[in-house]
Amino acid sequence: MTGTSAKNLLTNGSTTMVQHYKEALPPNDYPICVTCGTQYSEPRASCPVCLDERQYVPLSGQAWTTLSRLRSGARRASVHPQGPGVLGIGCEPKFAIGQRALLVKAADGNVLWDCVPYLDEELIDIVNAEGGLSAIAISHPHYYATMVDWAREFEVPVYLHTADRQWVGRSDPVLQFWDGDRMELASGLVLYRPGVHFPGGTVMHWDDDPDGLGALFSGDIIQVIPDFTHVAFMYSYPNLIPERPDVVEAAAELLAPLAYERLYGAWWDFILPRAADRIVQDSATRYLKFTRG
Repeated sequence: MTGTSAKNLLTNGSTTMVQHYKEALPPNDYPICVTCGTQYSEPRASCPVCLDERQYVPLSGQAWTTLSRLRSGARRASVHPQGPGVLGIGCEPKFAIGQRALLVKAADGNVLWDCVPYLDEELIDIVNAEGGLSAIAISHPHYYATMVDWAREFEVPVYLHTADRQWVGRSDPVLQFWDGDRMELASGLVLYRPGVHFPGGTVMHWDDDPDGLGALFSGDIIQVIPDFTHVAFMYSYPNLIPERPDVVEAAAELLAPLAYERLYGAWWDFILPRAADRIVQDSATRYLKFTRG
């Protein structure tokens, strides 16, 4: 999808679009990579996402599961508050990469930021009790997960940056592609493309969060690190490949005008609660100092 605003589609057009395809929903037997959680539309020998140098295939080899199997095992929904107007969503025990998604209670309707492979009736009931979803937006391919199942269940579009289109494992009309560096998702919510980690690496800015101080949702495009005083910028996190300095510099310039007190990372409770906008800029400066000398 090209253009600068998705508000009309989010509020008016998504239900009809998804309902048209819901009649053809297949059983929940599409293969899901056990290592990264990416779902594919047909059986395959390998997972392209894990073969890429930003991810990995474990020494034990490629393994597959399905959503039906995940639902029939020992896992169950995990839902906990993560901040004002923000609810974390995942499963216990964790699966694949282990990220949690975030339900953002925005003025124009709830938005699911990032996605997780696990989805069961308990999670569906919880999300519906919170008011359902108006849209899904995802930071990068490692978190595409079972995004089509989520979108069809809640009858909403999924917004992905077109630069990462090649990594989609299960095509579907619910997927809406946008390009450029900025897209208004809804009132108070804007997607930006810093391009760290993946060319389409996306963050979401919420300028009218409940505290009125702004929040940035970064997944691991901008990674919250354990000391919570800085953030990291990596091309590959598991393989410890640093991001190119020019990419980090451009990302910092893109985000510099934004005000946000909080930054929500990819993991449970990995959140910068104060001065996050300054921390991101200071971290970029530090990164460039070390990588450029």
